[in-house]
Amino acid sequence: MRLDWLSVDGYVICTLTGIMAILGRAGWRVVGVPSEHTTEKSVPYTKTLKQDDGLRGPTKALPSSADVVVIGGGSLGCQTLYHLCKMGLTNVVLLERDRLTAGTTWHTAGLLWQLRPSDTEVELLAHTRHVVSSELQAETGLDTGWIQNGGLFIASNKQRLDEYKRLMSLGKVYGIESYVLSPAETKELYPLMNVRDLYGTLYVPKDGTMDPAGTCATLSRAATARGATVVENCPVTGIQVNPDHMGVRRVRAVETAFGTIQTPCVVNCAGVWATKLGELAGVNVPLVAMHHAYVVTERIEGIQNMPNVRDHDASVYLRLQGDALSVGGYEQNPIFWDVVSDKFAFSLFDLDWNIFMQHIDGAINRVPALEKTGIKSTVCGPESFTADHKPLLGEAPEVRGFYLGCGFNSAGCGKELAHWIIHGRPEKDMYGYDIRRFHHSITNNSRWLRERSHESYAKNYSVVFPFDEPLAGRNMRKDPLYQVLQEQGCVFQERHGWERPGWFNTDTSAPILDYDYYGAYEITKNKDYKYNELLGKEYTFDFPPHHGTIRDECLACRCSVAVFNMSYFGKFYLMGPDAKKAADWLFTADINKAPGSTVYSCMLNRRGGTESDLTVSRLQAGPTHLPLTPEWDTYYLAVGGAVAQHNWSHIQTVLQDQGFDCTMADHSEDMGMISIQGPRSRELLQEIVDADLSNEAFPFSTHKIITAAGHKVRAMRLSFVGELGWELHIPKESCVPVYQAVMSAGAKYGVRNAGYRAIDSLSIEKGYRHWHADLRPDDTPLEAGLAFTCKMKTSIPFLGREALESQKATGLHRRIVCFTIDERVPMFGLEAIYCNGVPVGHLRRAEFGYAIDKTIGYGYIRKPDGGVVTPEYIRSGEFSLERMGVVYKARAHLKSPFDPDNKRVKGIYSTE
Repeated sequence: MRLDWLSVDGYVICTLTGIMAILGRAGWRVVGVPSEHTTEKSVPYTKTLKQDDGLRGPTKALPSSADVVVIGGGSLGCQTLYHLCKMGLTNVVLLERDRLTAGTTWHTAGLLWQLRPSDTEVELLAHTRHVVSSELQAETGLDTGWIQNGGLFIASNKQRLDEYKRLMSLGKVYGIESYVLSPAETKELYPLMNVRDLYGTLYVPKDGTMDPAGTCATLSRAATARGATVVENCPVTGIQVNPDHMGVRRVRAVETAFGTIQTPCVVNCAGVWATKLGELAGVNVPLVAMHHAYVVTERIEGIQNMPNVRDHDASVYLRLQGDALSVGGYEQNPIFWDVVSDKFAFSLFDLDWNIFMQHIDGAINRVPALEKTGIKSTVCGPESFTADHKPLLGEAPEVRGFYLGCGFNSAGCGKELAHWIIHGRPEKDMYGYDIRRFHHSITNNSRWLRERSHESYAKNYSVVFPFDEPLAGRNMRKDPLYQVLQEQGCVFQERHGWERPGWFNTDTSAPILDYDYYGAYEITKNKDYKYNELLGKEYTFDFPPHHGTIRDECLACRCSVAVFNMSYFGKFYLMGPDAKKAADWLFTADINKAPGSTVYSCMLNRRGGTESDLTVSRLQAGPTHLPLTPEWDTYYLAVGGAVAQHNWSHIQTVLQDQGFDCTMADHSEDMGMISIQGPRSRELLQEIVDADLSNEAFPFSTHKIITAAGHKVRAMRLSFVGELGWELHIPKESCVPVYQAVMSAGAKYGVRNAGYRAIDSLSIEKGYRHWHADLRPDDTPLEAGLAFTCKMKTSIPFLGREALESQKATGLHRRIVCFTIDERVPMFGLEAIYCNGVPVGHLRRAEFGYAIDKTIGYGYIRKPDGGVVTPEYIRSGEFSLERMGVVYKARAHLKSPFDPDNKRVKGIYSTE
């Protein structure tokens, strides 16, 4: 067997003549191991290539200043540069340490699959496809290398095909052509394929393959034609960061060995080097690089023009490459690549070939002709992975002007990132990619990052189920009630690092164990793991086995009383000389009410999109545990815990940009919060508190300090589920005794623990919004049915007001609508909405409503002609919902289907 070592832009490639199976039987084996689980392994041969230590010099002279400096000449760096120029910036620079695409971009497979389980991703991929398939060629006259050969998703079981049918339904809303094929139809389309073990396939004719090098070259050519400067062979050596007059750290300049560029904005598109670049500016970049490999076969007769194939259950992809195939996949023991220096120390042999053989075996099973086909070349390089397999985008919370564009292993988001840089926010809902989705306490936690990144790699091809939860990186943030609830059978969800109650298993407790890396790296796999067993029962697109348990939690709340641990909520204090001015500007609701008031409000961006919904409580002036000055206005903010970092960063950014003299204090870790809700909540609480809880003494939407079971708490009469109820905001050390007193007093009322799965159901019955489900940064309060939160009848200016006034004047061209169906089938969101047989939108959120015994969904609809969506249009339309290719007649509601007159939160219950 002949081994020819080649160097490609600093990486090692081994070219083989022979059959992969020979290599597998040769016994070469190297396993990459996380540092905390290191084991001894020998390496028979490792080829180490060192980058030339001599400075070769930049390809162009560096300008003295720039409006934006993009660092990294890969796919996203070139995309971002191109779109910055298209949006009008000309004084922009791209710095590449080596040559364009010399980083992770050169070895990417370049597969473009249009259908994803996210409407935002579908829209992003549609844009990327348009740019590479037509826009760039029309603008430059150059061929990007786009090949439209279609995509074929393989389903070996019903669950996998159900997943693909969900994607197909969503695709219809966006006009993406796709077909579910039988095994026989698949064989007709792809004659070389073995279809004997297939359940079916999903075929998307207009999927295809990008040429990363060709696309980047064309993007950079188009950008330079518009005035951009691209400088290769120019490594960055430092980022200058200095505080401004308010003490806010901001980017000032980029340093290189060949000069310094003054700039207020840096974009980190450095791929696997993004973490190192972030360190230069004091920014945490939570990503991990892992080795990823694929092989390129010799010529295969009859493979020409065949679609690309993803066989997720076999963990293999087959990419058409001329008259050959590229074969790769994702294994459960990837090799971690630590960026210690700019030296590479990995090779063909840095793979566990016994494991990689599963990809080869899967490929041979799917295309039997591969068994007698040689391997022309093998490519191995690092690829970036993040804790949730999503990229890292947006402005870093640590440094203003430092933007992230990294963690990619799919099509990029250059247009959105460029819009973010120029206008302060993206056009689309990019929260799922925003670096602020992670709490600052875990972004620099190496254990959390390695565990979660490993799991995102290992589960890359897993079915995306609606209620899946990670096994990695758990128990990072636990509230004071964690242990007592675990002992009562709590099945936890992970959000923002917190463990929050999902639902309660009444049979036994289900503790979350240390991550076992799925048994990889010779780590003993967890056995008799109750939590994992319960999670596995969630792996269905039908009602899960514990559907009845969640029903019981919901009905306890509707009929008697339930207790929800909501301690993971963010709890902030806004205070200072300009606190009132800041609150007026930040919040859509009128906060000019008496101390003791609590209002539900939104926070918007300049375009009128909703950055958050929260409650704002005006506090009494006077001594507290906080360092407050009595004459200052002070506000207590309670925000959803899953988006607390996003909320915190948004508020801080607005305060800085407006120059308000006020500060924020974060007491999320210092306080717990339990919510007692239901018709008998007043009776229960009255037994343990020293305050009068009558409507007259304690009206809805007010708060006061009271004593509960001998402990001082802040009680708020609020509800997230549409019932009579109170929230108790409790100092950390008092949480357990107050909770125990509530449960003890509530025994005679049938009190029950309930989790967030119950909250999801109860809240959707009442039409309450969930941020980043049916309320996102690209939704205005008017579109979302939350106009009542906006002080439009006052003259008080607030952020986003002008956008809302303009939208109100022109009418709503998009509006949220509630739907119910009579058939007893579950829906989870992404189902297509039809009006008079024409697709007009998709469900954002769907749950089963146990009080009305129906499936409920909410989605935004548009008229096919683009006109104003009026209530009359909704009332007169014939609506239907498509679930996995099956269409169900639906009823549209302009009001909540449960308690539409909102009597229950006021304590008004029917005696019937």
